[in-house]
Amino acid sequence: MTRTLSDRAVDSEAFRRALAVHAAGVVVVTARTEGVPVGLTATSFSSVSLDPPLVSFYVDQSSTTWPWLRQADGFAVNVLAGDQAELAARFARKGADRFAEPTRWRPGPEGVPLLEGVSAHLICAPHSTVEIGDHILVVGLVTGTRIDVGGRPLLYHQGRFGRFTPHP
Repeated sequence: MTRTLSDRAVDSEAFRRALAVHAAGVVVVTARTEGVPVGLTATSFSSVSLDPPLVSFYVDQSSTTWPWLRQADGFAVNVLAGDQAELAARFARKGADRFAEPTRWRPGPEGVPLLEGVSAHLICAPHSTVEIGDHILVVGLVTGTRIDVGGRPLLYHQGRFGRFTPHP
């Protein structure tokens, strides 16, 4: 009897437990569509290529933000700082007014919302998307950056946000 790939896959709860031991950086992806700022929290952010400069993140296909984000001419990846756990939680919450107080932001290039106090901004033009499983891989071409040299990143580990502490 031949087993299919799905027959060989681990169950989703075991998969979640295994992924929880991996610490991931936290970003908020923001855009402006039809004059309205939109954004979502992602822990799947990654560099893709240096030449050309490409980055990626994944978004759940059931995301209510994705239809708005996908229409945008550009987006920003806001790399969150270690003290921005509440901001990450706000942008992950369904039904929240994510850009209302106490969120601090300003319009960046072409009106793309840039969050204040983050470790870095990567301004991106849409490059490509691919449906993979229950998520969509979004790839962006980096067209601009701004870095806070002293910033330490926010991390996500075992279902909680935390800060990075370097070894002495």
